[in-house]
This record gives sequence, C-alpha cells and structure tokens, in this order.
Amino acid sequence: MAYDVMSDKASEFISDEEIEASLEEARSKASDPETVRFLIAKAREFRGLTHREAAVLTYVTDPQLLEEMFQAAREIKEHIYGDRIVMFAPLYLSDHCVNECRYCGYHASSDMERKRLTDEEIAAEVEALEKMGHKRLALEMGEHPQMNTMEYLLHAIDVIYNLKFDNGAIRRVNVNIAATTEENFRRLKEAGIGTYILFQETYHYPTYDYMHKGGPKKNYEYHTTAHDRAMQAGIDDVGLGVLYGLYDWHYDLVGQIMHAEHLDQKFGVGPHTISMLRIRDAGDVKKSSFPNAVSDDDYKKIVAIIRMAVPYTGMILSTREGGEYRDSVIALGISQVSAGSQTGVGGYTICTQKPQFEIEDHRTPLEMTTELMKSGYIPSFCTACYREGRTGDRFMQLAKNGQIGNVCGANALLTLTEYAEDYGDEEFKRTAEALVSEKISAIPNEKIRAKAASYVERIKDGERDFRF
Repeated sequence: MAYDVMSDKASEFISDEEIEASLEEARSKASDPETVRFLIAKAREFRGLTHREAAVLTYVTDPQLLEEMFQAAREIKEHIYGDRIVMFAPLYLSDHCVNECRYCGYHASSDMERKRLTDEEIAAEVEALEKMGHKRLALEMGEHPQMNTMEYLLHAIDVIYNLKFDNGAIRRVNVNIAATTEENFRRLKEAGIGTYILFQETYHYPTYDYMHKGGPKKNYEYHTTAHDRAMQAGIDDVGLGVLYGLYDWHYDLVGQIMHAEHLDQKFGVGPHTISMLRIRDAGDVKKSSFPNAVSDDDYKKIVAIIRMAVPYTGMILSTREGGEYRDSVIALGISQVSAGSQTGVGGYTICTQKPQFEIEDHRTPLEMTTELMKSGYIPSFCTACYREGRTGDRFMQLAKNGQIGNVCGANALLTLTEYAEDYGDEEFKRTAEALVSEKISAIPNEKIRAKAASYVERIKDGERDFRF
C-alpha cells in the first residue's frame, strides 16, 4: 500500500513498503559518522527526527557515536521534562480474556483460574495502592465481551474516584484496554480518564497476525486505528507501545515513530506517552521462545532513539526491567516509571492470581523514590496537568517548546513534599526536604518560587493538593 501519513487506514499510515525502504536506506547511511552526527545535532534542536532519520540511528554500532546518541537523549529529556520522574502503578481489574495472544499469560486457552474484582476488592486494592503513596493508576483488564464490559469498567472508575482515605485519594486514572468504538471512547472521556493507552505489540502485519491466533485483537486494522477513534471521541491524550522482541526491533521502532507522526500530523497532537516494553516470561509463555528478543544494549539504543525522535512524549518504563539496569535506562530519557507494581488481578491484597507477566524490579515506591533522589531526580506524584486542562494540544504546545517545566517542576516538588510527609520515615523526610529546598531556590520565576515555598510550608502544616 502507498504510504500516506494522513490516511485513515493503518496499512497506509503504517506502510510496510515505507518501513522496508527506510531500513534499506538506513543500512547504507549508518556507517557514515558525518551523517550520524548530523542527525544527532538535529535531534539536539528538540524538534525530533523523521522515521527515516531515526532508522539510520538504529544501525549505528560505533561506540563513540552511540555514546554521543545517549548524551543527546539525556540532554533532550532534561530540556523538555527536567529532572522529574513521574510515579504510577497498574491496577488489574480482570484477567478474563477471549484473545489468543502467543506472548501473553492471559491467553484464552490458558488453564489459569480467572477473576474479576468486586467493588469491595477494588476498594481494597486502591487502599493498598494509596497507602504506598500512589495518586495515579493505570487500569488494566483483558478483553471479554461478557465479563469485561464497558459498563463494568466505567463503574470501576467511578468507584475509584469516590474512594477517600486519610492521606488523600487517587487523583487520576489512565486506562489500558482493548480497542473499542468511538462511542465507548466518548464514555471514557466523560468518566474523567487521563490517558488512553493501547500497545500495538508489533507493526509487522505477518507477525501480528501470527501472534494473535484468535479473538477480536487479531483484527490489525481495527486495533491500530484505535487511537484515532479515541482522539475523535475527544480523548486528548493517548499512549503507544511496542512489545519489543516479537519481530525485528528496527522495523517496529520505525513503525512506532510513523504512528507518532500520523497522530501528530492528523490531530495536531502526538502520543502523550510511549511505553518502552520488551518480552518477558508470562505464565506458560517463555521469553526464550522468541528469537527476536532484544538485548540489553539494543534496548538502551531503542530508548535513546525514541527520545531523540519524539522529544515531547512522556516515556514510560515498567517494572519489566529491574535493578541497576533499569536505573541506567531511566537516564536515557525516561520520564515515567511504575513502582511497587503487581501484574495480577488482586495482586496488592489477594495475591492468588497469576501475573500477566513477570516483573524484574521489586522495589517498593519508597525504595524507588529514595534511589531516584540519590540519582538527582525529583520523584513526582503530580496529576495537575490533567486536572488543570493542560492536555492534548495545550500540553503539547508547552512540551514542544520546553516550557512545560515551568509548572511541572514546582508541582513535582509539592507532591514530593506530600509524599514525604504522609509516607516517608524521618530519614526520607530529611532527604526530600533538602532536595525540595534546593530545587525551589533554583526556580527562576520569583512569583512561582515564593508561592511554591509557601505551599510547601502549608503542606507541612497538614494541607494538601496544591498545584500550579
């Protein structure tokens, strides 16, 4: 099919012929240091790279050039998002699923026992998450026309938003569910969700078709155009994601950037987030059975290239990655991380269900935020942009010109102060207080600096939920 970035057809805005042509051209250019350094310099202008330009960087192997790419990615993240790292956690509502996905522990033919949370169980899970300090959740559930209806999801969202605890409540719910209709997306918008997230898994159609043996998800066209329907329904912010390791990562990275270009040019708003995922063991699914599984070195390259190519997007790193390696990946452009995550239904309280996939980072939110502060980051539990209407093109305008930090930086410090006061021990409070004081003194705008300092004192006196 002919490539058309503005097309309504997935086979045209994600054109196989265009991806293959991009990769063929890239292989011949990647060995030229002058070309590579030109692209790195262009990325440093914070305007991004085209999918053809990004394709070139996927084939760079020279250690010196790779380090220059990594440094550029760090600079871009710092310029757009500063030193903030947003914290969140997933909440699995149901593992009932009719899809047969070869990479997923919830595939329909699995003999696992299935469960859907009741209202009481949702409340218990949310309370457990709130006690960890979380204010932002990503709701997850399998695709099942009887068990996982839109009515059930909307009811769950309503339950969550109406729960109040001693230290506050969940302030924003994002949703990661199967592709659905424009009308259902409109209902999710009315329910007050933040971002609609849907992972493509792979853009390579033959592989996509093979990986999805049966179920509604097998429909590549309907799945790949879901973000279009969400935005047409009024959802300002959508999130993309590839499960790297299903097919050649060079191909899928170019496809992902083409998808971002499509959304940006068609709707004026590119993806709010891009989740950085790679295949993991999942129940009876084993990573070792996937010949395209991505190495640690290549995964770092993927993260850096996405940051260079799509500088405005929030990049999400899940607990699929673990320990010191995860920390080293964060430095290459990540702006959001999950912490204390459980990937099974009832995982925070019931703990009887099989997880969707195995996690590698088992640190608690308190441990994770401590490590982030030691590394010079500001852990942020902020949801202000959603609630202040800085979404869609309003957020993107600020992100693309590097101005989003003027409000996000101060808001991050306020939520870190809240977190320290409500969940931290004395040592954590001292560390956070020193960091907050240092960062507030560096805020260039005098009025924001003074107001932020005032808000911090009021938080220490027991008030909550200030925001710029």
